[in-house]
Amino acid sequence: MATVAHAGIDSGPRPDYLTGTERAHSLDRWIFVAMAAWFIVIVLAGFIPDSLMKIADVEAGRRPPFPLVLHAHAVLMGSFLLLLLGQTWLMATGRRNLHMQLGIAGFALAAALVVVGFLLVKTNYAMLWTATQSPDPAVSQGAAVGLNIWENIMLLQIRIGVLFALFLAIGYRARGNNSGLHKRMMILATAMALPAGIDRIPWIPHTMPGSPLSVDLYTLAAVSPLLLWDLGRNGYLHRAWVIWFGVTIPCAVLVNLLWDAPGWHATVKGMMGVA
Repeated sequence: MATVAHAGIDSGPRPDYLTGTERAHSLDRWIFVAMAAWFIVIVLAGFIPDSLMKIADVEAGRRPPFPLVLHAHAVLMGSFLLLLLGQTWLMATGRRNLHMQLGIAGFALAAALVVVGFLLVKTNYAMLWTATQSPDPAVSQGAAVGLNIWENIMLLQIRIGVLFALFLAIGYRARGNNSGLHKRMMILATAMALPAGIDRIPWIPHTMPGSPLSVDLYTLAAVSPLLLWDLGRNGYLHRAWVIWFGVTIPCAVLVNLLWDAPGWHATVKGMMGVA
């Protein structure tokens, strides 16, 4: 245990300046508000130009209309991000009771988001697969290329759905007896969904679709302001970060290993019943 403690990892109860009432800086509570707002900026930076382009394609007849489940997912994700911002603001301004009441709505919203997210994955795959069966060679060949890319992206989408739900569950479970773990896990769970927006930002360099490495690095960069502030203020790695890194790093390695592997493409086709 002494070795762990000297390594700077949280090995027991320690003062947490980002939680509680004894704070030396007001930013210790507003950093969570800033992170929620920062996540919204990232998502908008990716989805606004991408959505405008796709709307133009729909209007020009270059792609089919958006499925209903996509609209539902967009509304749920937008609502969740706004709720996260509102919840962090409520705690920063001392409105704990209202924060706790809205937490119930957040739990239901998150559950719906996970379910609709997986439905969207299946719907998008079905649309691309149908297009590959088109009698028009230009359409079928283009769709086949898109389907191959989409099967790789499904690795990211599955990871998002599973880890978003896992980290939220840890955060919700800790809300009554470990507020420091609770508030960090709510932020870190939401960070798992950021690749959907990051991958769409047109003016930053990407390794996609050849490799998911850039998405993983940008996600780490997105949470780094909270990580650096946390380490700077407390001087140790909080248990929330130990959990987050302990889960996300092996998952990232697995995703990179499976990326574009023939066995993965065959597995997806079997899962979708098109093998």
